[in-house]
Amino acid sequence: MNPIAPKHAFLDTFAENGNELMVGGTSLSRLAERVGQTPFYAYDRQALTRRMQQLRQAMPPELKIHYAMKANPMPAVVQHMATLADGFDLASADEMKVALDTPMPAEHISFAGPGKRPQELSQAIAAGVTINIESAHELECIGKQCENLGVNAKVAVRINPAFELKASGMKMGGGAKQFGIDEEQVPVILQRIKTLDLQFQGFHIYSGSQNLKADSIIEAQQKSLQLAANLSPLCPSPIRKLNIGGGFGIPYFPGDAPLAIEQVGNALASELVLTRQSLAEAEIIIELGRYLVGEAGIYVTRILDKKISRGQTFLVVDGGLHHHLAASGNFGQVIRKNYPVAIGNKMGVQELETVNIVGPLCTPLDILADKMTLPKAEIGDLVVIFQSGAYGYTASPSKFLSQPDAREVLV
Repeated sequence: MNPIAPKHAFLDTFAENGNELMVGGTSLSRLAERVGQTPFYAYDRQALTRRMQQLRQAMPPELKIHYAMKANPMPAVVQHMATLADGFDLASADEMKVALDTPMPAEHISFAGPGKRPQELSQAIAAGVTINIESAHELECIGKQCENLGVNAKVAVRINPAFELKASGMKMGGGAKQFGIDEEQVPVILQRIKTLDLQFQGFHIYSGSQNLKADSIIEAQQKSLQLAANLSPLCPSPIRKLNIGGGFGIPYFPGDAPLAIEQVGNALASELVLTRQSLAEAEIIIELGRYLVGEAGIYVTRILDKKISRGQTFLVVDGGLHHHLAASGNFGQVIRKNYPVAIGNKMGVQELETVNIVGPLCTPLDILADKMTLPKAEIGDLVVIFQSGAYGYTASPSKFLSQPDAREVLV
């Protein structure tokens, strides 16, 4: 049997009042009435603020922290993050529009992605955001766009390093990758940037994500800083911005231990002392998405039916993989594991039962919880999936089987 949820998954982020989960000071049942429907995602504003405060306390004071919008591009969340982060990193022109609607200056926004369309490049050049170059072809496109627009683009080189971020959920460096320019090819790219007379900003080195091992992150950060220092003499101008990526993970499953960010911060502080000798003008940046917003969000869905099939109890809910692909186990998991789940309006109920929670879709993949022991629930109760603030709604096939949309709220 699976436990209800690992305690770290939500009790440090969300409070309880009697049987009710509290979100942003509001009971879950009242919040559901306010939203007007289920399913919905709710993001806790205070939890976002606390996470950034905790991170800044652990990191070197001179370090710049950027929010990777792809983790959660909801406009209200991005607006709030604009008051907390030092910059944004985005992955599409639509994300750029959301970012530019906030008070965040364009000079603190960067644009990454291996397949930027010509129109997206021209939009980024016109906006004045930094474009992270992912290929030689993309660089030539930027050069032509600058001629057409009469504007000089701000560019950084995204490097595909020879090393990887060990123990990562997703590896984005250290081999043949669609991301960035292989480090051995970077000198030629730097010379071409100089020939094109573009505004060189620096480097973007992102080698992996969803990592809970402090030693792995420390090693990758040290190698990223050293790689930039080695390339510095070849740059067309001094490095102004050095984005050493992120990769900070959050715990999802029983046995996951939170990342020891103090250990990471202490090691990075020591490394930056050495870095200043060779990269005196560089602004050192880490880029985080999931770590900043993942634990601040929940997905809420209502029980439509309760049925028994050959001795197993099934709770059929009005949400599913079309809204939360990751919780269904179909977003990168090799072996499906349950996200932390609760019956949000029966938090204090002692009577338990083992259930399967499934969505309304006509596919056996639509599973939100498999054989979990939870407070005994009935039709109309609210199921809550924690750790849902990142890669939730926008990372899911929301049009699959033409089901109703979910809503999102920041509280």
